[in-house]
Amino acid sequence: MTVRGRFISIEGGEGVGKSTQIAALAAYIVQKGFEVVLTREPGGTEGAETIRQLVLGGSAERWLPRAEALLFAAARSDHVERLIEPALATGKWVISDRYIDSSRAYQGAGSGLSDADIMTLHQIGSRGMLPDRTLVLRLDTKEAANRAATRDQNQADRIQGRPENFHSDVDMAFVSFAEREPRVRLVDASGTVDTVTMRLLAEISDLLEPA
Repeated sequence: MTVRGRFISIEGGEGVGKSTQIAALAAYIVQKGFEVVLTREPGGTEGAETIRQLVLGGSAERWLPRAEALLFAAARSDHVERLIEPALATGKWVISDRYIDSSRAYQGAGSGLSDADIMTLHQIGSRGMLPDRTLVLRLDTKEAANRAATRDQNQADRIQGRPENFHSDVDMAFVSFAEREPRVRLVDASGTVDTVTMRLLAEISDLLEPA
């Protein structure tokens, strides 16, 4: 019988180094003998990638908070049904660059919608599916902003370009999730790439043990 795979989401604000750490984490898990699927949100499937272009492009005022939350929930629903669930069912590990906790932090705390509203949409669209482990990379806000600006050559998308207080609210939302939910772990993103990778691996070591 095929053992169900593991689902890990990597979260955090802009510029904390998610892409770099996802690649390092995936390489380590592959070395342990598991097949890994890398994906992202919004995105991961044809339909979800189309929605990604809608929600990230255009002016900051293009979508009001409720419409934006519905779009993210729709993208996630397709992502879960067409990519994440099938991969896990065949024993693969899935690592997603963002998942439901980004919606909770960005569309919830950052934009003023209630957490209950966001989770209701998630229950409807994705049957409430949660990751086995959510790793939140955290970095000093100003350092993270500088990294993001360098990465994007000062061409931020409509969400990245929101004011500093918005991103501070997002960061504190992630902290509150970790305080309430054991699956969510905060990881210091400062220091060398290898140092941060080791911190991440320490937070999933139990998942790598034989069932």
